[in-house]
Amino acid sequence: MGAYYDAVIIGGGHNGLVCAFYLARAGYRVRILERRAIVGGAAVTEEFHPAFRNSTASYTVSLLHPRIIRDMRLADQGYRVIERPVSNFLPLPDDQYLMLGGGLARTQAEFAKFSQRDADALPAYYAALETVADVLRDMVLTCPPNVGDGLTMMIDALRQGRRFAALSIEQQRDVLDLFTKSARAFLDNWFECDPVKAAFGFDAVVGNYASPDTPGSAYVLLHHVFGEVNGKKGAWGHVVGGMGSITQAMARSVQAMGVEISLDAPVARVLVDGDRAVGVRLESGEAVMGKRVIANVGPKLLYERLMDPGDLPADFVRRIKSYRTGSGTFRMNVALSALPDFRCLPGEGVHHRSGIIIAPSLDYMGRAFMDAKRQGWSRAPIVEMLIPSTVDDSLAPAGCHVASLFCQQFAPDLPGGRSWDDARDEAADAIIATVDAHAPGFAGSVIARQILSPLDLERTFGLVDGDIMHGALTLDQMWAARPVLGHGAYRGPVRGLYMCGAGTHPGGGVTGAPGHNAARAILRDGAIFGRWRG
Repeated sequence: MGAYYDAVIIGGGHNGLVCAFYLARAGYRVRILERRAIVGGAAVTEEFHPAFRNSTASYTVSLLHPRIIRDMRLADQGYRVIERPVSNFLPLPDDQYLMLGGGLARTQAEFAKFSQRDADALPAYYAALETVADVLRDMVLTCPPNVGDGLTMMIDALRQGRRFAALSIEQQRDVLDLFTKSARAFLDNWFECDPVKAAFGFDAVVGNYASPDTPGSAYVLLHHVFGEVNGKKGAWGHVVGGMGSITQAMARSVQAMGVEISLDAPVARVLVDGDRAVGVRLESGEAVMGKRVIANVGPKLLYERLMDPGDLPADFVRRIKSYRTGSGTFRMNVALSALPDFRCLPGEGVHHRSGIIIAPSLDYMGRAFMDAKRQGWSRAPIVEMLIPSTVDDSLAPAGCHVASLFCQQFAPDLPGGRSWDDARDEAADAIIATVDAHAPGFAGSVIARQILSPLDLERTFGLVDGDIMHGALTLDQMWAARPVLGHGAYRGPVRGLYMCGAGTHPGGGVTGAPGHNAARAILRDGAIFGRWRG
């Protein structure tokens, strides 16, 4: 018999690496199995055209938790983030534009170009959002109360509920609004100007296949303000070396602790003996046995493709079948011969180092979603462009650049039985044309492009339906109900089976929190309290 591990982790993405770190620190023997030839999951940096490198899928950082950065000593491994000088730049019709970030006074001055009332409302809006975000930040590294755990569940629920109970009645109303209202309804209560509402409303559709009019979309807006960069709350930044530098640093950290990482090792099946997970079988036929199996893949992939339905409770199988996936995301990386020159703000400037958002109004975003529902994708899509080579010249040759195009409202399945294999170039052309309409000459500057349709995201990274969040961030798929009520505490329905990916609390983004929290649950179950220091 070959080696036997304390923990076998399916998937070498950032959450799997984080989970492995805390388990190895507690003395566990851990092996990570990664299906691709590179560790990092969706947070990788790869060459997509000769001499041009970029973050292939995940493309910007803010949500990675400071405790994880500190515990894994990522700075010692070369982790460095350059903060955006302004958060976002929105080209608008009639050669206008709006910039968000760079300090309260600067943003207020930008808002005042369109509405003095909105400029005056901004401090109170930030304060309201930050109060709720602070409460949720405190819960990011906590295990949700698990329904069915009796007294333990009640104690956990009361402990976590105290944070909300301590809020004023006004703040509790904000919490209710953010969890139940649409982004439009929430923002309409604060602002009057379309560009201002668009600047904030964009966050509500990031990784969310929904309209800003969809109830609950206000929470997705909040989800994207949890983070911080270099100690500055709510900031976003470029990682030097691309997103892969994060996971490469994590890999070096865990390997130094004895964790084994196997590449080109796709898992075919979770092995179950009786009512317990005992290991996995690789597509090569090799069996890797362990006391625990930890899945850093989405719930749909784990339970519908890597497990025998007969090994799972019938009701659980039914619930997973209705678990909603599909973030409406389309990713492109482009090699550029020159920076885009925006009609509304010609020349090079700080806006090139920000998030460049083409989505001038909530109505525009709503139309993009309706178009996607009707015809598969919007011919006027939502586009966020980042140009990391403006701050990291290692990514492109001198005088050239790379850009990440993160695009929303592209249906997982196209109407009429059409495949994304047949439509991907047409959709990519629409995206390039959308940018070119605001920055004439952009299309002509494109040297090469890497296209990742929803289908490509699934094939390449195992993101079912191209869902970058591993499942919709809706009220019925959050906290203790992520992915299924009764299994929201990182434990699967089979003994010895755990989940540590974005399909668990607190959800998607490069946070590391699911990996941290899953390790904590595993170590508690293993009764190694004295070794846990996280």
